[in-house]
Amino acid sequence: MIKPILTLTGALAVSLMSTSAFAAGQCESVSFSDVGWTDITTTTAAARQVLEALGYDVDVKVLSVPVTFASLESDDVDIFLGNWMPAQTGAITPYLESGEIEVITTNLEGTNYTLAVPEYTFDKGLTSYSKIADFRDELDGKIYGIEPGNEGNAYLVELIENNTHGLEGFDVVESSEQGMLAQVNRLVDDGEDVVFLGWAPHPMNSAFPIKYLPGGEDFFGGEGIVQTVTRQGFAEECPNVGKLLENMKFSLPMENEIMGAILNDGEDAGDASLAWMQANPDAVLAWVEGVTTLDGGDGAAAVTAELGL
Repeated sequence: MIKPILTLTGALAVSLMSTSAFAAGQCESVSFSDVGWTDITTTTAAARQVLEALGYDVDVKVLSVPVTFASLESDDVDIFLGNWMPAQTGAITPYLESGEIEVITTNLEGTNYTLAVPEYTFDKGLTSYSKIADFRDELDGKIYGIEPGNEGNAYLVELIENNTHGLEGFDVVESSEQGMLAQVNRLVDDGEDVVFLGWAPHPMNSAFPIKYLPGGEDFFGGEGIVQTVTRQGFAEECPNVGKLLENMKFSLPMENEIMGAILNDGEDAGDASLAWMQANPDAVLAWVEGVTTLDGGDGAAAVTAELGL
């Protein structure tokens, strides 16, 4: 009778090991959406390096905001670190109400996102949304937006179509963040007037004096936040990664510094994020408090060793 008992015990152990391995296997790979904004590229690069140091495989997909939310709904993407609120309220609310997307935490506070102008244009009298039409000729009838499909662009198009603030006939010029900023910088260098979508944190705020225009609060709100969101059930399926996401809080100085290195100095996003983490080890260790490696080891020790903190 002893031999069958040992066999049963061994079989049970194998079964438990297999179940454990299966559970771990569900979370060995983690996917993020990066919508191509430098701030989100920055935070995503930092999260990727921390997770890889903990033993995870990380896939980052470059997607627009609408495709990001649809991909979270369809479970094609796990995590998005860039839900800017209140600007993205309209885009994300249906997914939150259905439960297909879940908010994990607020990862940044004190943001700003709305139309902006150079200070010299503001001083000429373009001081609000209601004054844009008065500068139609100086602006060449153009408002510079960001990537196609962005909800901020859609709001501006709606204002134009409804002739709100007398904007009928204006064009929203859609481009990437880098493309938009390159055009704005060219116009500023020539001392020309321009109105564009601006935001903080971003090095654009130190490149030249910027004034943000009142008048778009019904969409952009005032001071905002950025949220970490995931597909439905991700934190329950992958509690260790969920804990890391809860812990990962960023700051305006952090993001401005890293984005400056990327945009002004031409550094790779991963290199710039790693340099910041190495210079700020206490912040990184706070992110991994209560977090283990993929195989259950000491998360802080692994991150310290792998990232050279």
